[in-house]
Amino acid sequence: MSARLDPASGRRSRLTPEREGEIYAAVVQSLREVGYEALSMQEVAVRAKCSTATLYRKWQGKPALVVAALRHQQPHPDADPEIDTGSLRGDLHALADRLASIAPTEHELMAAMAHAALGQPELARIMREQLADPAEGVLDRALHRAMDRGEISSRTPGHAFSYHLMFAVALARPMMEGCQADEEYLKSFVDAVLLPALEHPAPLS
Repeated sequence: MSARLDPASGRRSRLTPEREGEIYAAVVQSLREVGYEALSMQEVAVRAKCSTATLYRKWQGKPALVVAALRHQQPHPDADPEIDTGSLRGDLHALADRLASIAPTEHELMAAMAHAALGQPELARIMREQLADPAEGVLDRALHRAMDRGEISSRTPGHAFSYHLMFAVALARPMMEGCQADEEYLKSFVDAVLLPALEHPAPLS
């Protein structure tokens, strides 16, 4: 059953977490097989053995359903314990470990979704709100702690680009070099590129 029956109202109550997980699994399976553009709510309903009305009632449409499935598929950065090693380098290395732990197939799926979002404004908005913004918050909090400790200046121009650099390199290496951005690669990137950019203050005008 997709949900329990509420005896008082005669209506179906919320989907259980287990049932939501089954629906998310059906979404991800469809994504891998046909891609975002070809995926339909009807196909997901058939795979998950539920009605399209159930899907629309809970997620309103395909963009929100797909992004919810992606968040469920893998631990999201802000769902893990807060990164706070006591140093900026330690925090960035810990974040590199988290990025490297994501399976290569998940990187491929996210890259495909990012491409699909270019032509889907609603999908792009939901991906920013549900995936990008929370992940950026993890890094942003680490940078503000580093400022409080005096490791970097509050005027560092690299701050505005740090999130883009850190997460883009994990997606770019497979495309450009044909191999994954593992822990060693990402930590080397932190030490050679990201930390120097963050430690360099903006010139005084």
